[in-house]
Amino acid sequence: MRRDYTFTMANRDQTEGLSDQCEFPFEAQQHRREAGPNEKPIRRFIRLREVLHRTGLGRSTVYRWMDEGRFPRSVRLGGRSVAWIEHEIDEWLQDRCR
Repeated sequence: MRRDYTFTMANRDQTEGLSDQCEFPFEAQQHRREAGPNEKPIRRFIRLREVLHRTGLGRSTVYRWMDEGRFPRSVRLGGRSVAWIEHEIDEWLQDRCR
């Protein structure tokens, strides 16, 4: 069974008081989850290989700098897999360029 989550113009007129009208329901959920103006929603996780490619650092340097607090911490996805939040890596790179 396929569900259609898009609103037509007629449906939008009938939904009075519906805030954050979005074409997809997950977009509205992201808006509600945001804690403040400085917090960005998590868009994507990136794995170690991409972190190394983007930063030009080595694996041991990434983990050493994480322990020292000089690099964004990884997020445990489960078992033995970890990833980094993409926008945290992007912000770290921008701060290094300044």
